[in-house]
Amino acid sequence: MRTNDEVAALLAEYADLLAITGGDAFRIRSYEKAARSVAGYPQDLAQVDPAELARIPNVGRAIAAKIRDYLGTGHIRQLEALRTKVPDGVRRLTGVPGLGPKRAMVLYTERGIDSVDELAAATAAGRLEGLPGFGPKSEENLLRGIELVRKSAGRIRIDTAMDLAAELITRLSAVPGCIRCAYAGSLRRMRDTIGDVDILAVAADPAALMTAFRELPLAAEVIASGEAKTSIRTTDGIQADLRVVPEGSWGAALLYFTGSQAHNVRLREMAIHRGLKLSEYGLFDAGTGTGTGAPLAAATEEDVYQALGLPWIPPPLREDSGEIEAAQRGELPVLVTEADLRGDLHTHTNLTDGVASLTDMLEAAAARGYAYYAVTDHAPNLFMQRMTDEKMLSQRAEVRRLDGQFGGMRLLHGTELNIGPDGEVDWPAEFLDGFDLCVASVHSHFTQPREEMTRRMLRAVENPHVAILGHPTTRKIGRRPPVDADLDAVYKACARTGTAIEIDAYPDRLDLSAEHVRLARRHGVRFSIDSDAHAVGHLAAMRYGIGTAQRGWLSPDEVINTWPLDRLTAFLDAGRTRAS
Repeated sequence: MRTNDEVAALLAEYADLLAITGGDAFRIRSYEKAARSVAGYPQDLAQVDPAELARIPNVGRAIAAKIRDYLGTGHIRQLEALRTKVPDGVRRLTGVPGLGPKRAMVLYTERGIDSVDELAAATAAGRLEGLPGFGPKSEENLLRGIELVRKSAGRIRIDTAMDLAAELITRLSAVPGCIRCAYAGSLRRMRDTIGDVDILAVAADPAALMTAFRELPLAAEVIASGEAKTSIRTTDGIQADLRVVPEGSWGAALLYFTGSQAHNVRLREMAIHRGLKLSEYGLFDAGTGTGTGAPLAAATEEDVYQALGLPWIPPPLREDSGEIEAAQRGELPVLVTEADLRGDLHTHTNLTDGVASLTDMLEAAAARGYAYYAVTDHAPNLFMQRMTDEKMLSQRAEVRRLDGQFGGMRLLHGTELNIGPDGEVDWPAEFLDGFDLCVASVHSHFTQPREEMTRRMLRAVENPHVAILGHPTTRKIGRRPPVDADLDAVYKACARTGTAIEIDAYPDRLDLSAEHVRLARRHGVRFSIDSDAHAVGHLAAMRYGIGTAQRGWLSPDEVINTWPLDRLTAFLDAGRTRAS
């Protein structure tokens, strides 16, 4: 974990503990904002002049002092003191989606509940009855939250796994005799959460590479070690596995250890039908067995697939969800790639809850080579952002003034509207007419009944000013479940109204999920892959949105921000035409 993420996690924890202990709401909010700013700050805090820390957005003198304390000692004294005031059980309970700090404390003090398992048992036994704020609907939501916690136990977000894999590969590749090194497993398949990080390598001296792996500074524990495989647990508690394979078997091993298991089983079945045997060492004649005789194919994945009568199948598709049949028919999709993206259509600045200025965000977007870029700060119904008509119009004037000044990049002025409980959005039609595009998203009332939530979303989609339905299920991975709505009806409405559906690339959302992308595309809808960036560094999250889109089988033509500007603006204009 990089220093910025470590500090951000500590500041967020401090805010949570303040909330549990009845701290001032303004102070809590200050630490929450500082945590987001630190996480999104482009420079490594370990390299920042200590005197400059207070200049980070939302980091004042008091918070800067705590950061300096951590950088110098590895601890924040005030946080350590606050931790002693809050039972560990209460802190564990706050990990249940929908259970805030104060309600967690009530459960602990009134019912003695101090773990997720105890909460599940108490809810099932009716022990929450009589507690203020814990009615039948609340209990139902708690059970959903508990289920989410249990499903995500032991799994990490894709960005955390990708950062670790990149560090491991960099360090191992520098070891003398390391010939090649790459990550495999579910990370290579771009799943939204990862169980452990799989690293594959070829080395002239496998033992030396294994030793270097065991002795890495980030290795807190060696779980197991042998000639071909070593497993460690990092200082962040993540399991990482290193496998060293023969150079001639690289392709077969990469295929085998990338998975998925279901995909590999299908390939082995195909091999058996051909009188062959497939393993991590290669594709062999069944009569010779694995590891004896020369393999028919092993050096590259392409070789193995070709020997089975298939074209190479991109890793994100390898889930036994129709990819083998499509490959046999010659109908594998040409998947969208990050290079296909011409712009980003959902981003924020420090005018609302972003941490970077408009010009900083534009400079970073231009550096990514974008042809166009949309600024979509929050609208006024998300009251905490304190947006006003005057602020938005002033930003629009500035966007218009800066248009074309960043590498010729076309600037679009938009907004992220809030979809209210009844489906209404911020601002009247005449004000919305002035935007180049509007993203509309649900930001509250996540537990509405299915019928109400469906009506709410349909009403927003029917609004002719809404060009993109933002993070449609509102999920936050491991923290908030998707809303309960008839999403199939929503997808149909999007196809009918010409409303694009977003794949929010931010790693804690990845919303829509790949499974829902596949469901939605059957209706012929268009998609927008957006970063939802609130900081300069967030713009790079597009890689994860692309991974989700690939897992959803999307081609470039199905994604509106791969289109040339004239086609995109025609699409946006067509939506507004419905308003007239």
